[in-house]
Amino acid sequence: MTKEMIISSNGHETMVAILEDDLAAEIFVERERQRGVVGNVYKGRVSKVLPGMQCAFIDLGLERDGFLYVADVVDAMEEFDKLDSGDDDDKKDGAKEDKPKGPRPQPKIEELLSAGQEILVEVVKEPLGTKGARLTSHVTMAGRFLVFMPTVDHVGISRKIDSREERSRLRGIVREFREEHGFTGGVIIRTAASGRSKEDIVADLTSFHKTWLEIRQKMDSRRAPAVVYQEQSLVGKLLRDLLTDDFQAIRIDSELEHQRVIDLVNRILPNLAPRVKLYTKPYPIFEEYGIQAEIDNALKSKVWLKSGGSIVINQTEALVAIDVNTGRYVGKKSSGRLEDTIVKTNLEAAKEIVRQLRLRDLGGIVVCDFIDMEEKKNRQKVFQTVEQELRKDRSPSKALQVSDFGLVIITRKRVKQSLERVMTEPCPYCSGSGVIKSTSTICYEIFNEVRKIGAELNGNRVLLRVNPEIARALREEESSVLRDLRQSIGRDVTVKPDTQLHHEQFDLMAV
Repeated sequence: MTKEMIISSNGHETMVAILEDDLAAEIFVERERQRGVVGNVYKGRVSKVLPGMQCAFIDLGLERDGFLYVADVVDAMEEFDKLDSGDDDDKKDGAKEDKPKGPRPQPKIEELLSAGQEILVEVVKEPLGTKGARLTSHVTMAGRFLVFMPTVDHVGISRKIDSREERSRLRGIVREFREEHGFTGGVIIRTAASGRSKEDIVADLTSFHKTWLEIRQKMDSRRAPAVVYQEQSLVGKLLRDLLTDDFQAIRIDSELEHQRVIDLVNRILPNLAPRVKLYTKPYPIFEEYGIQAEIDNALKSKVWLKSGGSIVINQTEALVAIDVNTGRYVGKKSSGRLEDTIVKTNLEAAKEIVRQLRLRDLGGIVVCDFIDMEEKKNRQKVFQTVEQELRKDRSPSKALQVSDFGLVIITRKRVKQSLERVMTEPCPYCSGSGVIKSTSTICYEIFNEVRKIGAELNGNRVLLRVNPEIARALREEESSVLRDLRQSIGRDVTVKPDTQLHHEQFDLMAV
């Protein structure tokens, strides 16, 4: 599989597309005025504690307060002071021996937090819809090779690093640095650290140490609510988390961003620096690589498959419903079986569904209604295809087959807003419902409304202001409504079109 990263930046908006086999698999958008807050660390103030829900709302200085569940609460200030005091591992180990055996009782939120209290928190999930940001007081900061956790004292290592010698070497580098520099806080060694030099690991540790000192300084000098640490830009985060030898090219259309990427790649993976290319053609880079068309399609509910079939995606508050249709695909004469046509459509749809989930960043519960198949082996083949495609997804996901109904249910974790929520807004005309009342319905509503208040109208005639489309209908196909209306109130009704009126809005006035 070939992979490329395409970056488009214009100073106001940065968009990044991950291409897999020349098809867009993931889209990331960051706007300077609407930068994401996941990964940011705040000195917040508790605005409200809700014992009934075992959570608290924290004022971060954002549009809406963030919410913090009791399971995500640590007495961060106490841990903060502990880090400053420089308690060594022996003292902490000794403290652990004094703890009683068995599970500790879960403290209640009202015992840990109180209104007005200041607390150090990190955003782990973007505000979605009417919900505020999801928070945790277990602060973590990701580097290229390590993850720093300032509120704990633990050195962990990725399970994907199998070699015992390599695990021992990496642990030794971290422990040596901690002892030499009095470095406190927890560290997790990432899979990317495998095979890296001591200098690379120490560079991450030094960066963490410097960042934490800056956070401590801001904590002392700034009043809550305040941001004390801001996550890297979109491009920096993606290069840090995604960049591997699998990428054949990184193409950028901005000279300034190109130089930043060159500097960053030279620091983390110098051998990939020659693959960073500056795009200089006048034609937009997303148009050149067909990404803009993919984005436009991702904002539509219907997606056509190459075979002629289609999938229809409906995003709701509670779940995402996806329906598979054969559409224009009627099979091949050589096969002669309806089942073969259905299986081919379902297999193609399974791959496209997972790609669309990644592309649109849809999450929660996803219900996929594939076309009914009679043979169990074919149902299993489609389900296995879904599972196989989900392995390409970085976001945690799981598929479940509901054989009785021929459905496949996917659960997928989402930490940021979907592409639709980022790039669109509810229609002011239909208020997000996706439909409006028909012309006939509005005409009949006008008829009933005028009859209801006709006796209260003092005047020789009635002036009816309506949308131009309704005025047309009252003159043509619904002319009988206007005739009956005049007869029922016994006076003339003048219809006046008004382009400023909503399709469903109308005004009555006696003149």
